[in-house]
Amino acid sequence: MSEAALRKEGWALHRTAEADIDDLMSWFPTEEDVIRWGGPEFRFPFTRETFLEDMRFSRMASFSLRDPVGYFSAFGQLYDRDGRIHLARLVAKPALRGEGVGKRLMNMLMEVGLSLFSANEYSLFVLRENIPAYECYKALGFVVGDYPADMPYADVCYYLTRPVGQPKKEEGENNDE
Repeated sequence: MSEAALRKEGWALHRTAEADIDDLMSWFPTEEDVIRWGGPEFRFPFTRETFLEDMRFSRMASFSLRDPVGYFSAFGQLYDRDGRIHLARLVAKPALRGEGVGKRLMNMLMEVGLSLFSANEYSLFVLRENIPAYECYKALGFVVGDYPADMPYADVCYYLTRPVGQPKKEEGENNDE
């Protein structure tokens, strides 16, 4: 993959460099914040070392989204899970939430995921109480589905899925089903 995995409208999705980790860590000032993002097993308080371990930085494809000026704006990871392109640990910089950065991140990650994995579906987890994230995913065509194995988090997460190639809903289109 090239230095910039993907560029669109001035935004660039790059493989995450360790230099971004300190900034990323600052986006999670509370235990609730880090668990909402990283899952119930993510340690808090964290150190740089435990943060890297818990996010499985050395084992997952990690990407940083940079705005047209070059500022680190969002982060996400991809891996193969049960034959699907699984999106994990998705987050927009706190000051940019609600501005469409999460949707941009996800669309770019899904595009890159097609070059990294052979799968016919995307998947992700989201905590039930994380309504803004759930609404973002729903707007991008994800639906709650049956998990293909034993659900690792029982009542904690939704499992959402979207077939590869499903048309994306455009901004302003009615997203209510």
